[in-house]
Amino acid sequence: MTQWTIQKLLTWITEYLTKNEVDAPRLSAEMLLSHVLGLKRIELYTQFDRIVEKESLDRLHGLVKRAGLHEPVAYLVGRTEFYSLEMEVSADCLIPRPETELLAQRAIEFLRTRKGKQHVCDLCTGCGCIGIAIAKNHADAHVVATDISDKALAVAARNVEKYGLQDRVELLCGDLFDPLVPHLDVTHWDLIVCNPPYVSAAEYEALDKNVKDYEPKAALLAGEDGLDVYRRIVEKIDRFLKSDGVLLLEIGYAQGPAVRELLEQTALFSAITIEKDNQSNDRVVTARRTTMSQDSPPAGGSV
Repeated sequence: MTQWTIQKLLTWITEYLTKNEVDAPRLSAEMLLSHVLGLKRIELYTQFDRIVEKESLDRLHGLVKRAGLHEPVAYLVGRTEFYSLEMEVSADCLIPRPETELLAQRAIEFLRTRKGKQHVCDLCTGCGCIGIAIAKNHADAHVVATDISDKALAVAARNVEKYGLQDRVELLCGDLFDPLVPHLDVTHWDLIVCNPPYVSAAEYEALDKNVKDYEPKAALLAGEDGLDVYRRIVEKIDRFLKSDGVLLLEIGYAQGPAVRELLEQTALFSAITIEKDNQSNDRVVTARRTTMSQDSPPAGGSV
């Protein structure tokens, strides 16, 4: 009877996933095996010769087969890493992407230029990764995170609790700004950050199987041109962003000019910059609101 060591399993899983054209096959193999064995990834290499028992092999075989069919490994193991923090994820929320870390980084850098308590609004929070990363890395940040999906917010709540941030990260269910209306103690925000759905109808049809077949459509698709959510944010940003506050948006690789135009049409911002990610794709828009002598009260009308 063949004895399967950790080393042999890593090699076999990697080869299997490579054959089935799964992204990052070695990393995926490490994640699956460490999940089944209850080990950290580094511990796989310190226990290379450990023999894996049949019960674990059976469980591993099922997960590897599903991964070979392009079910996301992050969903299979129930977690992923974002900004050096382990986040729980499920099929109820989008899997955080490495490129989104740039959005969190710019948010944290902006807050560190300011003094005192900073009010942050994280729209479309999903699993809560951006708001949590901000709160973990800036002690004066108080975050209200909103999402239209109560199931996604249930995942976010567990992540918030994991890092003991219940007193500084509040989760509200509702569409974009809608849940903020009852927060009469905070009418304007220092920072509004959002990684919204921004996939166009044509792009959605062409998505890879592991995204289109498994990740929530509502967290991806944003109308024919992918700009629907940006338009709705821009329509109401005047009511919620402080004078000299910043709006940070993640965007799709070809959306920079269109999003810039939407923001310029408001005449609210003194500076709008578009930053590329490590793949040289447009990724983050930073829009700083023009400084006024005094914040105006919220405009009338429904939100």
